[in-house]
Amino acid sequence: MAHAPQTRALANPSAGLLDSLWPALAARVAWYRTYRRTLDELRQLSDRDLADMGMHRSTIADVAREAAGRL
Repeated sequence: MAHAPQTRALANPSAGLLDSLWPALAARVAWYRTYRRTLDELRQLSDRDLADMGMHRSTIADVAREAAGRL
């Protein structure tokens, strides 16, 4: 009787690592997209509009980081 080799025995040891990296990578990409979108939108506002919201142009990156951190 012929015996077929069992390929499952040679499981990929890095598969577990990749499985754990994908969700972390997806979360980081989502965070970065939110950060960039917020940053771009705030940079388009005038100084007057920013002042009306209680912000200064120098705080835009901090506000974008805070907004993206709430994901």
